[in-house]
Amino acid sequence: MIESLAVATPAQALALLSLPQEELFVRATALREAAFGRNIVLCAIINAKSGNCSMDCRFCSQSRHNHTPIEVFPLLPDEELRQRILQLAALPVARIGVVTSGSALSGSELQRLAKVIAALPDNVRPRVCASLGKLAAQDFAQLSQSGLTRFHHNLETARSYYSSVCTTQTWDQRRETVLRACESGMSVCSGGLFGLGESWEDRVNFAFSLKELEVGHVPMNFLHPHPETPLAGQQALSASEALTLIAIFRHILPTATLRICGGRPLVLGDRQGEIFAAGANALMTGDYLTTHGQSIAHDLEMIAALGLEVKCDASC
Repeated sequence: MIESLAVATPAQALALLSLPQEELFVRATALREAAFGRNIVLCAIINAKSGNCSMDCRFCSQSRHNHTPIEVFPLLPDEELRQRILQLAALPVARIGVVTSGSALSGSELQRLAKVIAALPDNVRPRVCASLGKLAAQDFAQLSQSGLTRFHHNLETARSYYSSVCTTQTWDQRRETVLRACESGMSVCSGGLFGLGESWEDRVNFAFSLKELEVGHVPMNFLHPHPETPLAGQQALSASEALTLIAIFRHILPTATLRICGGRPLVLGDRQGEIFAAGANALMTGDYLTTHGQSIAHDLEMIAALGLEVKCDASC
C-alpha cells in the first residue's frame, strides 16, 4: 500500500496538486492507516523561556527585532518547570515539549534543565522533549545523559526560501543541529512553518529535505501573522490549501509522524477534523508559545467523534 501510493520525486509530488482534493484525501488516509492504523498522538508544550531572542525571524513574536506585545521572561525556576511538566504528564499526551526562546541556551541554563529532566519520575522522563536552539555535540551528550530522548529543531522552510525569512542563522546551520541531535542517538522532531510566501516547489523540496534526513517526526505549523512583525500583513493560508499541504507531505513522508501544531485554529477553523483525512496522525494540543490553541477536551472529543483513538506512548 505505502509503496504504491507514496511519491519518490518532487515532480510526482507536484503532480498530485492536479487531483481533486477528495481523491487526494482518500490516498492520504490510506497511507496514514497503513502506517499508524487509527491511532492519533497528542503532544503539549511549555513555554519555558520567552522573548528577547537575538534571531531576526520575520514571522516570530519572540524576536527582539520585532515588537509584538508578548510576555518576556527568563528560564522558568526549576521547581515551576518540574511542576508544569508533571501537570501535563497527568494528561493523555504522549510527549511534553520544553521550549525556550533564543538561538541557544547558555551553559548554566542547560545544566539546570538537564538536572530537572534527570530528577523526573521514571514514567515521565521518557515523554519529555526539548526545543533549545542551536546546540553543540557536548550539549547533546549532557542532555542525553539526563534522560532526554527527543530533540526538536525546525528547519522552518526550504533551503531555497530560508534567507527570505531569517538572516541571523543559515538553513545549513539548522540542518547541522538536526544532524548533531541524530548523531547523539536522540530521535528528532523537525518541521517548519507554512504560509510565509513560499511556493509549492519550496514546500515539496522542503519535504524531500526532511526525507533525506530521515526525520521521523514532522511538526507542521501555519503562519499566524503576529502584530509588529514583518509578516503581520501576510494573508493566512486557506483551510483548503493547508489541508492539501498536509496530504502532499503524507505522500512524500508516508511513515513519518505528521503533527499539526501552531496556527491550527486560525487557519483550519471548523475544518480541523479533516487533518486526519489529509494524512496527519498527530497534533499539538493546548496553547502554543504566544498564541492560544485548542483545549485538550475539545481535541479529545473531536478525535473520538471521528472513530479514532489517542495513543499515549513515549515511543510515539
